[in-house]
Amino acid sequence: MPADASFTLSEDDEREIGTYFSPQEATEVYLPLSRLLYLHVSATRNLYRTAGVFLAGEEKEVPYVVGIAGSVAAGKSTVARVLRALISRWPGSPEVELVSTDGFLYPNRVLRARGLMERKGFPESYDLPLLLRFLADIKSGRDGVSAPIHSHLTYDILPDRTQVVGRPDVLVVEGLNMLEAGLPEPSEGHRVFVSDYCDFSIYVDAQERHIKEWYLERFLRLREEALGDSTAYFHRFAELSVEQAKAEALRVWDEIDHPNLKANIEPTKDRARLILEMGRDHSVQSVLLRKI
Repeated sequence: MPADASFTLSEDDEREIGTYFSPQEATEVYLPLSRLLYLHVSATRNLYRTAGVFLAGEEKEVPYVVGIAGSVAAGKSTVARVLRALISRWPGSPEVELVSTDGFLYPNRVLRARGLMERKGFPESYDLPLLLRFLADIKSGRDGVSAPIHSHLTYDILPDRTQVVGRPDVLVVEGLNMLEAGLPEPSEGHRVFVSDYCDFSIYVDAQERHIKEWYLERFLRLREEALGDSTAYFHRFAELSVEQAKAEALRVWDEIDHPNLKANIEPTKDRARLILEMGRDHSVQSVLLRKI
């Protein structure tokens, strides 16, 4: 592929992406990944056009779905935001939208009623039929498909807001369960997985000790940000000392997030098309690409 302005970074791009990564990492890792995705999307578009000719125009293009999975605090949402920014700079300026599967968690009132608040993030805490229906509608080419929105401020689903997804060229979907969740298909008896609707999948990986450190850092940051906001979920930890807050964060990690990582998330990484292995400083140490 010839180099062009779509696969280089302007000074403005470097400043925006520099919020997350160094310009060197953006150039050496994320621009090549963007080129790779461009090749995949272009090939898919060509296939749609060929199929359209074969089917006398009956085949229509649908959004190309990039799924991003990985542990809590591993950096999924950051990778998703950077890829969205880079994809939007491709030739033709494709429309890109980003959805988090956090929006498909059951509302807290439902989780409490089912005794699942201490299992939030586990497969059973998601409205999986709703998520699968959302993705099926997207891949069917429907316009105006709605997704619920989860607020990290209130730690709950927003009852009066939804994200409406039209028919973007590329849809980036990130979440813990992008590679793990499946349901029996009623008519055939086999299982349908969220990843069945992904055209390309990425797993953001890191050593467990690093993820634990990042989790603790994020917990303390969210607590700090919520100190003056009584409506924030993390405001409940405001009266704790820093050491007490650390102890609570480590309890949640040990009892909820770590077991979920080991039982449900980490075992799925080999299903990904590409694995980004992160180092202690959140920089990419290696990239593993499935050849077939």
